[in-house]
Amino acid sequence: MILKDKVIEALKSVYDPELNINVVDLGLIYHVDVTDSNDVEVTMTLTTPGCPLHDSITRGVRYSIEGIEETRNVEVNLVWEPAWSPEKMTAEGLRLLGR
Repeated sequence: MILKDKVIEALKSVYDPELNINVVDLGLIYHVDVTDSNDVEVTMTLTTPGCPLHDSITRGVRYSIEGIEETRNVEVNLVWEPAWSPEKMTAEGLRLLGR
């Protein structure tokens, strides 16, 4: 398994506690970049800019990636554009939400 795939799998262990859906299926992860030296950069958002769980979710993202032995440096970039919407969810996320 390549490192990017491992990162995405690890991110599936991070849940939005209010919706009980992982950040990948919820569509919060916009981009995962892994360099040749195994540095990882994740660009993500949250469901709302005022999300009270901002710190715990972004910390969970960082820790889940740092738990992968091959990774070196991990950077998590939180962005608000484009804004999150339910259309960004995966089919599995929509199913879990009951849609």
